[in-house]
Amino acid sequence: MTQYVLAVDQGTTSTRAIVFDHSGSIVSVGQKEHQQIFPKAGWVEHDPKEISENTRFVIGQALAKADLNLGDLAAVGITNQRETAVVWDRHTGEPVYNAIVWQDTRTQAIVEELGALGGGGDRYKAKVGLPLATYFSGPKIRWILDNVEGARRRAEDGDLLFGNTDTWTLWNLTGGPNGGVHATDVTNASRTMLMDLDTLSWDAEIAKEMGVPLTMLPEIRSSSEQYGVGGPGVLKGVPIAGILGDQQAATFGQVCYEPGTAKNTYGTGNFMLLNTGEEKVASENGLLTTVCYKIGEQQPVYALEGSIAITGALVQWLRDNLRIIGSAAEIETLARSVEDNGGAYFVPAFSGLFAPYWRADARGALVGLTRFVDRGHLARAVLEATAFQTREVLDAMNADSGVALTELKVDGGMVANELLMQFQADILDVPVVRPKVAETTALGAAYAAGLAVGYWKDQDELRANWAEDKRWTPALDSGERERVYRNWKKAVTKSFDWVDADVD
Repeated sequence: MTQYVLAVDQGTTSTRAIVFDHSGSIVSVGQKEHQQIFPKAGWVEHDPKEISENTRFVIGQALAKADLNLGDLAAVGITNQRETAVVWDRHTGEPVYNAIVWQDTRTQAIVEELGALGGGGDRYKAKVGLPLATYFSGPKIRWILDNVEGARRRAEDGDLLFGNTDTWTLWNLTGGPNGGVHATDVTNASRTMLMDLDTLSWDAEIAKEMGVPLTMLPEIRSSSEQYGVGGPGVLKGVPIAGILGDQQAATFGQVCYEPGTAKNTYGTGNFMLLNTGEEKVASENGLLTTVCYKIGEQQPVYALEGSIAITGALVQWLRDNLRIIGSAAEIETLARSVEDNGGAYFVPAFSGLFAPYWRADARGALVGLTRFVDRGHLARAVLEATAFQTREVLDAMNADSGVALTELKVDGGMVANELLMQFQADILDVPVVRPKVAETTALGAAYAAGLAVGYWKDQDELRANWAEDKRWTPALDSGERERVYRNWKKAVTKSFDWVDADVD
């Protein structure tokens, strides 16, 4: 009997379920967006119950589209928006507060308080590979416990659970209050600022200092093993056997299994990961040291990561806030109506700036405006901002690794934009390569789950599935490349120190 693997991709703007066959090809897709909640400037939230309901809906949708039943599924994998924190009651399954999203900056005061204890932004970096920043989950847990009435007492009594959205999804799909599995994988745990990268276990000292009871934290497991089976409902009895944070999942789906291979995902934000093998490489240039994946009992594989907060979200902002375009796809046509950016540069520091700056005080800046600039130039500046930020991350990655990349594998929704992909190759001065299956985040989670149950034999079988769809080669004069990049770097400086860092 032909079987398939289903991946649940719980993303920042929507939840999807994608069914893959043995060749790694897409069979069917279910998708539903969820509400973006902005209670205050700098605050970003999601409703965890809406996400859980949407997850069940899209699984049913994907199975129905392909006319499949549960017996057709060999396994299910989960991938997710990382660093988005959910705290809920273990007895009722009720969240005590909305999920605090990775883009949220309300924890800046907590971050500064912890840094003031000694070491500043690098206080925990040697252990966890991450700088102190609002980006990560740990301070978000602390904020919820400090600001939701009764939450800290309930947590200390053992009544509350924490998870990134992978854990929330797993717990609900495996039974919720009635036996749900409370676990995460090493990639998600490595984004909390609470996991020791060497031992792959929660660090009790950091958790205590951050004010997070260890009883709240999920069990840390590998990225590819059977965590449990679906409880009553849409996945009853199906093994759930793979979990990877979205960017690690995309790296796995892009078959970046050898040290020195890298991918860049173009989504709500951009995330470039470079496989460094079993060696944990400390960054000196503003990158993160993180777990790339861990397959069963094998040794963990590490990565350097460059995280960019706002890329695709800037296109969404142009559509929803300014209403300059009616759909995301329209931006390419509008940007092609002009020859260049008209001297305009857009620094989208809506959540501060992540790699390589880590400046929470940065705010968005649009510079270089003249009466000449029109809608087309703004559209082009929005797209170019993604490519410029990626160049900054790649420069840092080359410096940290000591090895210059010879090509960049790309994936995510924005890679359909061919103008952006050409400019990306131009500004990086390396070829940009898009795979035939661009949904590599979901594919990576499917691969991890399929490996765990023997659906795929080994990683060589996965490598054989990868195929190139299109390649863009650099075509921009080197002098022009460096001129526009210098202008971008000037524009970035205009975004610093724009507002008081008090975000209460």
